[in-house]
Amino acid sequence: MLKKRLIFTLLFDRGHFVLSRNFRLQKVGDLLWLKNNYDFSKISFFIDELIVLDVSRGVRNRDLFVNTLSKIATGCFAPIAAGGGIENLEDARRVLRSGADKVVLNSALSSNLTLVRKIAEEFGQQCIIGSLDLKRTVQGEYCIYTHNGGHKQAVGLTDFLDSQAVSSVGEIYLNSIDRDGTGQGYDFNMLNFVPDSCALPLILAGGAGNSRHLLEGLQYPRVDAVATAHLFNFVGDGLKKARGVLLDSGVKLAYWPDISTLNLKKEYH
Repeated sequence: MLKKRLIFTLLFDRGHFVLSRNFRLQKVGDLLWLKNNYDFSKISFFIDELIVLDVSRGVRNRDLFVNTLSKIATGCFAPIAAGGGIENLEDARRVLRSGADKVVLNSALSSNLTLVRKIAEEFGQQCIIGSLDLKRTVQGEYCIYTHNGGHKQAVGLTDFLDSQAVSSVGEIYLNSIDRDGTGQGYDFNMLNFVPDSCALPLILAGGAGNSRHLLEGLQYPRVDAVATAHLFNFVGDGLKKARGVLLDSGVKLAYWPDISTLNLKKEYH
């Protein structure tokens, strides 16, 4: 049986890490703040993957993002996925050269399938996470939004996952805009709109505010991983405690030794 995964997501906005609530951003702190509150040389033993997303509005500073990503990656033992505004093959290469193991694609899935295929051809399908930002309609269905939630796509979730749009990706990140940053728990109804034809691993995101929410998500057989981007709720040893709750509850996570008492060097500065 494949192990379930606990993923932590960092949202980056032009030099600062931010909280997002329904895709409205609030600055929290810079790299120094992250270093003081999230030492990834230790925390990476309590998560299975780290995702770093550039959610900057307007023109992105690509150099600043990859430089920050490189500093985070130094000393982080967990696999890293990164993305946000990947517009060409060189953008993907730079992210991977800066310490990421996977590339996260969002808008390109709807607007540039040629790019998605090129990235898959060069680095492998398993290297791509397809990120879908979703809003529930009054009819109870789910619409896909791209470009930081600014553009509504014509195709719904079910048809999208049943199309060639995801034929070159390795897994799917389902993110609820409605639950984003609310701490009210995941929108599990999204799973009812995933077609049987979609056999890709699913990451559930948007709404997790505590360990119970993470546990509820991982108890769904169709969910392979849960993600949280809530900086405040999991600050300090929050991720360590959350993983302990999941393991004690019988969730099939990989077991990492507790090295939190070791004096490991904080590399990013």
